[in-house]
Amino acid sequence: MSEKLITKNRKAWHDYQVLETFEAGIVLQGTEVKSLRDGRANLKDSYASLQGEEVFLHNLHISPYSHGNINNHDPERTRKLLLHRKEIKKLIGKTQEKGLTLVPLRLYFKRGKAKVELAVGRGKKHYDKRRDIAKRESDRELKREMKQRQRH
Repeated sequence: MSEKLITKNRKAWHDYQVLETFEAGIVLQGTEVKSLRDGRANLKDSYASLQGEEVFLHNLHISPYSHGNINNHDPERTRKLLLHRKEIKKLIGKTQEKGLTLVPLRLYFKRGKAKVELAVGRGKKHYDKRRDIAKRESDRELKREMKQRQRH
């Protein structure tokens, strides 16, 4: 499986507890695809929403194509996501639960097609984030100690 990563949403892992992930295609214009191939995209404040039985991606910033003309795309337009009907029904059920939201995790090319990895996530509270940081620090310390002991 050949995947070429375009961009990741690192903040999503920090702000949300990821419960389940889905792979979705994106409806794009020609100049958007060319910009993505140049790696000019940003998922930072983006999110997905359900409207009827369709899923849309909001605030995905794809920079205008440098060699484009007057017909260049709008950088932050709302883009439709392509999912199977069964997956959309599952997402409808999940997002109706209190506190769950759809967050894009990463954007990549798979077999020449642009894909986005969507996650159903629950927003973390401030104390959850602090706990995660403390755990990561303690794991780092433990690994450092183990490495020191192996050397001696």
